[in-house]
Amino acid sequence: MVLFRFHLWVKLFFTGRFNKDTKFDKSDFRSTIPRFSEENLQKNIVLVDYVKELAERKQTTPARIALAWLLHQKSWIVPIPGAKKVERLQENIGAEDITLSPAELADIIKHIESIEITGVRYPEEQEKLTGL
Repeated sequence: MVLFRFHLWVKLFFTGRFNKDTKFDKSDFRSTIPRFSEENLQKNIVLVDYVKELAERKQTTPARIALAWLLHQKSWIVPIPGAKKVERLQENIGAEDITLSPAELADIIKHIESIEITGVRYPEEQEKLTGL
């Protein structure tokens, strides 16, 4: 559960382009995701704020923290981040250089588990397709 919760934010928020006031256009897929409704986004942004704070402490970017965290999980977990720009690709590659101690990993999990994410992952029709 922790991995899925964190992955949601890795994928959509850690570039720093979105915040609690973000509104997605109706043509944007994210506008259909309940977790990104205006009401739910106001609550769910707490996780993003935590990762931004952690990135500042480690003097890196939130995207690198998120990817580094995934890389520190099971050996069979392979993050596949998207990158439309060379700068994003370089940023993603830099996650390999981020070291997270066992204490830092435990702290991240503690924080993730303490945050209640509101709204389901997908609209009901799409959720059925995930098999979860």
